[in-house]
Amino acid sequence: MQTFSVMQRWLIVAAVMSATLMQVIDTTIVNVALPHMQGSLGTSPDSITWTLTSYLVSSAIFMPLTGYFTDIFGRRNFLILSIAGFTIVSILCGASNSLSEIVICRMLQGVFGASLVPLSQAIVTDVFPPEERGKAMAIWGVGVMVGPVLGPTLGGYLTEYFSWRWTFYVNVPVGIFALLLTPVVPDTAKIKRPMDWLGLLLISTAIGGTQYVLDRGNQADWFNSTQICVITFLAIAGLLGFLLHNLHRKENIVFDLRMFKDKNFTISSLLLAILGLGLYGTMVIQPLMMENLFNYPVIISGLVMAPRGLSGMISMILMSRLINHIDPRYLIAFGICLSAVGMLVGTHYSINISPYWLIWPLFLQGFGMGMIFVPLATVAFSTLPVHFRSEAAGLFSLLRTIGSSMGISVAITVLTRHSQMLWNQFGGFINPYNRALYPYLQTLHLQPSQPKAIGFLGKLIGEQSQMSAFVNVYAFIMWSFILMLPLIFMLKKQEGVAQGMHVIE
Repeated sequence: MQTFSVMQRWLIVAAVMSATLMQVIDTTIVNVALPHMQGSLGTSPDSITWTLTSYLVSSAIFMPLTGYFTDIFGRRNFLILSIAGFTIVSILCGASNSLSEIVICRMLQGVFGASLVPLSQAIVTDVFPPEERGKAMAIWGVGVMVGPVLGPTLGGYLTEYFSWRWTFYVNVPVGIFALLLTPVVPDTAKIKRPMDWLGLLLISTAIGGTQYVLDRGNQADWFNSTQICVITFLAIAGLLGFLLHNLHRKENIVFDLRMFKDKNFTISSLLLAILGLGLYGTMVIQPLMMENLFNYPVIISGLVMAPRGLSGMISMILMSRLINHIDPRYLIAFGICLSAVGMLVGTHYSINISPYWLIWPLFLQGFGMGMIFVPLATVAFSTLPVHFRSEAAGLFSLLRTIGSSMGISVAITVLTRHSQMLWNQFGGFINPYNRALYPYLQTLHLQPSQPKAIGFLGKLIGEQSQMSAFVNVYAFIMWSFILMLPLIFMLKKQEGVAQGMHVIE
């Protein structure tokens, strides 16, 4: 295995992590700019969300192909192609003047950006020796986890003081910086590898369909929509077809499913998908609660969310030092408990809480997630053969993406359905036979029959039903963390000083 000096390692890290940060921030930076994009492009609220859907679907389809394109082009050339393509298409996104233009450009952005995260993980893992791989995963994890948290803050600032177009143009200097450093990135040999077109079609149908259903399901009323039912059927058929196809075809397949025989990789991937539910589910509902219910400005909402990313960064750096001395399973378990406690606080929120009660639970949750992410990413590749690494990194990132999409979909669905259900339940108490209603309104010098009282009670019911629905989402995410605990101790314990760091060469 090639060895690198300390200077070479950090230059390589700077190159791949700047590209990774650019890509992961882009998954969330646009969200806060959607209303401004809608007005500028003259489209409807439902149509503008295609700028998110197109990016997520194309990215999800191409992510597991990382290993294939790495073999075809070589790792360095593929990295250069991905960074250059992502940067150029970002310029085109910012210059778009119609919905169709920006949807096509966002789709291409997803194609070029899909492999940046798994490529960076594989490269960072390779350039550090086994005993320092925990540090490598901490560095990589900082970009992957902190980026999505900082995205809304940066996006809100750029949109507020410049234009929504700058949420795309901001990628240009970062992309140029990354390209200038790519010559230091170690290359791999090119391998002639024919494409399994049938396998690609089947897995693209499965992944693209799943991503579409998760992203659009809530807007389309889930399985009450014929479109969602048809695409769900196609996604399931594509997945089953791909599995059967792989059983009969042993060579030249899109990606090798034998990597899932590695117990650590399989369980770690599943845990990462569940972690994505908590990470992105919270990231979506928290700003909604602050802006829609508490009337915080976009900038303030972003600043309140920022400590979560900061604490995650601190805990990742700490984990890089502890992982060689403490069983990674215990670190993951403790991180899950911290994250669950952070969500538990959210289940006691009310309409009258101060920003303090929003900030410190997020700080605690971010610290816990950092404790989970670094050991999990390390253990996932600890027993996996090296020749699987590029493909495995692509699948690992894909499962994180699908878990994140599930988290967003579940959080929004629970919030929407429970808001409606609770509004009806609370509204049932507003009637002439409720004796508590009269003294409550008397303190406000109102009578139930007055229009002002009716308006006030309607507003109050709406606020309280939304608040209770947010609390229910926090409770759901808390239980998702708790359900991760039994899976942790199914991971294989690694022997030796550098626990979880041994790699089969």
